[in-house]
Amino acid sequence: MVQEKQTTIAASATVEGPGLFLSQSATVTFQPAPANHGIVFVRTDVTESGEPVRIPALVSHVTRRDRRTTLRRGEVSVETCEHCLSALAGLGIDNVLIEINGPELPAGDGSAQPYVDALQAAGATELDEPRRVLEVTEPATVEEGDAMIAALPADRPGMQVIYDLDYGHEGPIPSQLHAFCLHSDDYAKEIAGSRTFALEAEAKALQAAGLGKHLTPETLLVIGEDGQPIGGNAFRYPDELVRHKVLDLIGDLSLVGCPIKGRIVAYRSGHALNHRLARQLVKMLQAQQHGELLRGDGTIDIRRIQRILPHRYPMLLVDRVLEIDGDKRALGVKNVTMNEPFFQGHYPGTPIMPGVLIVEAMAQMSGVLLSRKLEHTGKLAVLLSMDKVKLRRPVTPGDQLVLEAKAIRVRSRTGHTECRAYVGPHLAAEAQIRFMLVDSEPEE
Repeated sequence: MVQEKQTTIAASATVEGPGLFLSQSATVTFQPAPANHGIVFVRTDVTESGEPVRIPALVSHVTRRDRRTTLRRGEVSVETCEHCLSALAGLGIDNVLIEINGPELPAGDGSAQPYVDALQAAGATELDEPRRVLEVTEPATVEEGDAMIAALPADRPGMQVIYDLDYGHEGPIPSQLHAFCLHSDDYAKEIAGSRTFALEAEAKALQAAGLGKHLTPETLLVIGEDGQPIGGNAFRYPDELVRHKVLDLIGDLSLVGCPIKGRIVAYRSGHALNHRLARQLVKMLQAQQHGELLRGDGTIDIRRIQRILPHRYPMLLVDRVLEIDGDKRALGVKNVTMNEPFFQGHYPGTPIMPGVLIVEAMAQMSGVLLSRKLEHTGKLAVLLSMDKVKLRRPVTPGDQLVLEAKAIRVRSRTGHTECRAYVGPHLAAEAQIRFMLVDSEPEE
């Protein structure tokens, strides 16, 4: 089967207007981006170290908000991203830079249609790199109360969504069921125009809390006690409400970072459950990437590693580099044997590799990766700090520790990587590591 190519937009596109919840006006400009860039938001009105704040559209940046999807990096956030992200996923756009000069994306009419219109006017262009697709190979399920969402394997291409909207026998909205396939069905025609909605009591509570102050029943789809829109509004589709739930779900699951091949079944699921499923799917994607890299041929042996890293016995903890993807990601191994000197005292009866040395091995793998950037700069990466360090399982004699390092950011004086260590398919440790880049001393 021929692998599909990644895409971006052919020209810039702009959408502007007030946000749904904060009511602040903002202008969003979509810019073309290269392959493997992904979807990245840039808050042009906020700077950090003199540069606009960049927030990748990944579930790792999601912060909890009621009734919407919000991405955050540090103290800076981008609110209500789901309609924009849904439009990008629905049109099959993989790479784009999204500049925004305010805290919340424009709401338009509460649907994804304004974004679809702008992106279709800009056009799409195919890039040279193949598109990565997450194939759901085993069921993943998230439940909370009577709400549920699951990802299941599927034979058909693309992501198939089946959503069951059910407010119960006492609710004002009758049960609605909708099925949609992102690969073959027409997103622009069937999903994009469906609008966000609120029950009348929910809308009043929202404005009482100081949110959505600019909204009226004419501009927001408000459902009365009889299950019909109030304020002279009208449904665009007989089942518009469940279609909008599908719209939101597509946007939320795009935060996995690539298209999904599988069947998604949801019952009463909202943003929080969608995000939890996306996190499970990211773990599945990481395991698949890990397996692919592990099957690759070795590219750097121990002699070359010793020319890259200053470490020597007993502190050199990378035996071989299996694969390096430019200056973005590297994968290597540390073969753990009973001959390791630390096993003499940690612990003689139950030998376990010290967690600090697992982290050190990940840091050395990062050093190999950063050397791709630094080999012509005369810089050496020295450990500065570690964040989000988690030790997941013990490492014992006979294990092969697989080390993965991904570059987050490399500047003139600092480097930042995200690292994981695996034993087989199991995650043993993870951390984010920062380095200070210092001048390397010439050898005597």
